Amino acid sequence: MKKVFEAIYEGHRLQVENRWFTGEKLYVDGELHDENLGLAFRGTLNGRIRNKENESKSIKVTLGGFFSIHCKVFVDHVLVPSYQIKISD
Repeated sequence: MKKVFEAIYEGHRLQVENRWFTGEKLYVDGELHDENLGLAFRGTLNGRIRNKENESKSIKVTLGGFFSIHCKVFVDHVLVPSYQIKISD
């Protein structure tokens, strides 16, 4: 089973893939930034983006849940609102 979470942040496409048995992956603008392999009930992924001034910002993604997977995305420790995150199966 595969679930994909996607958000656009300051023009960057953040995509998180979660697969039950192969783990989670974080892509930024199509480039793989982090991955966790295997089955886990909780996961954390990290990445980086650059803004227009060429300053680096950290990305942290947390995934978790038993019956349903939930995804939270933080950029520089600020939560990206859930209404900005699209979910597809």
